[in-house]
Amino acid sequence: MTDMDLIDRKIVAELMRDATLPVAQIADKAGLSQTPCWKRIQKLEAQGVLMRRVALADPGKLGFGLTVFVTIQAPDHSAEWRNAFARATEGIAEVMEVYRMAGEMDYLLRVAVADMVAFDRLYKRLTDAVAIENVTSHFAMERIKFTTAYPVDTVTR
Repeated sequence: MTDMDLIDRKIVAELMRDATLPVAQIADKAGLSQTPCWKRIQKLEAQGVLMRRVALADPGKLGFGLTVFVTIQAPDHSAEWRNAFARATEGIAEVMEVYRMAGEMDYLLRVAVADMVAFDRLYKRLTDAVAIENVTSHFAMERIKFTTAYPVDTVTR
């Protein structure tokens, strides 16, 4: 972990809440003037703490009304299979996140699609692309909480 002081944490917290804030507002909330604040933001970007700035969109309003969590059990754990699986999931835009897991499942995917028909197409595309031992799908009925902001300004070290 990069050593960040409380001011860095405040800056990161504000940017995670709203990356469109002017530097003056971020600086005010962090207790700095604009120039030192901007230099800290640049340093955080150079260190890779701030990876990129994006806009969050409502998936339903974009036609992605169905969120599916897919668990994958691999047929083997070879580098060849892992690489093929990574290529397959990278090539499917509706696969939003992929995690290699410890425990009963090997991989967990978060998928965003329009509906069940679109999910079935994605399922067939994925299972045609790479051998899979077992696939289990969990369909989200309601998103109760969603954030991309880590609670860095509330963490004590």
